[in-house]
Amino acid sequence: MRRDYTEWPPLLEDGLAGDWTSQFAAWFADATALGLPEPNAMIVATADASGRPSARTVLLKGYDSSGFVFFTNYESRKGGELGVNPYASLVFPWFPVQRQVIVEGAVERVSRAETEAYFGSRPRGSRLGAWASPQSRVLPGRDAVEAGLAAAIERFGDGPVPAPPHWGGFRVVPSAVEFWQGRSSRLHDRLRFRRDGNEWVVERLAP
Repeated sequence: MRRDYTEWPPLLEDGLAGDWTSQFAAWFADATALGLPEPNAMIVATADASGRPSARTVLLKGYDSSGFVFFTNYESRKGGELGVNPYASLVFPWFPVQRQVIVEGAVERVSRAETEAYFGSRPRGSRLGAWASPQSRVLPGRDAVEAGLAAAIERFGDGPVPAPPHWGGFRVVPSAVEFWQGRSSRLHDRLRFRRDGNEWVVERLAP
């Protein structure tokens, strides 16, 4: 299967925003306006203490100049790996526009206040699900998931559902953010913002 990338304009230095946050905002707005399915979906790659990697797709829930935020069960596989090896890489795979954004950086937990504010905005079913599921654990079958949900419903009834103590947000604090635009003959445009001390430098990478 082969496709030549020719439908979208190139990514050149003179068209790049002055900082990675503005460039990401522009591309994210493009992906949203064009109706891409779940444009905030991103692949999160982590590694355990011995360096063995794992990856999965999660949803971006916020970003600013301090980094990219997502939420999860801290006792999940990714939560455990980030606990012992607090670095991650993110990939936003916007295939229909032949673009990727690739992020590398250290990872930190967001504040509890930020977690609780986001958790309170979730649908009630999702809040109950956070209590119901021992994420990443081996289960005997689907019945265990349903039993966990039933137990959460019984526990909280019609009352408020607080954020579980084992659930919260991570922020990927970028040291590099690469913007990748597909070009013909696999000679893609790759422009990277890389932190150098307290400054950011822009570099073109070979395709």
